[in-house]
Amino acid sequence: MNQAPPALDVVDETFLVVPPATVAAVFADPRSWTRYWPDLVLEVYTDRGEKGLRWTVRGALVGTMEVWLEPVLDGTLLHYFLRATPADAAGTPRALAPRDLRREFDRRARAAKAIALGLKEILEDGREPGVPPRGDE
Repeated sequence: MNQAPPALDVVDETFLVVPPATVAAVFADPRSWTRYWPDLVLEVYTDRGEKGLRWTVRGALVGTMEVWLEPVLDGTLLHYFLRATPADAAGTPRALAPRDLRREFDRRARAAKAIALGLKEILEDGREPGVPPRGDE
């Protein structure tokens, strides 16, 4: 039986000048999940340690989500993937009008970038561009 592709396919990348283990620690705590994605219920199906997590998603959306942490130069490239479809209160996928789907995509993409930039601000701790990460000095 063919399953319809997810209605939303959000992809984001943000570079953070901190080691992957530092970023992984943030996402390892399930309490952070409800803070970042309050309308989603996440269940880990792959814990990749310092390389990130993969979740199944329920709640306002049904599908999958991943945070992949790639070591790059003196930091981490935070890759975010959300592949999901809006759902009703019973968790059944529901179709949205094209305009509403674009709004939902935009909302989810902006939220992903806000999470990444918030982590960048906190974890880099005021590090100026071109300056080594704290501890490398």
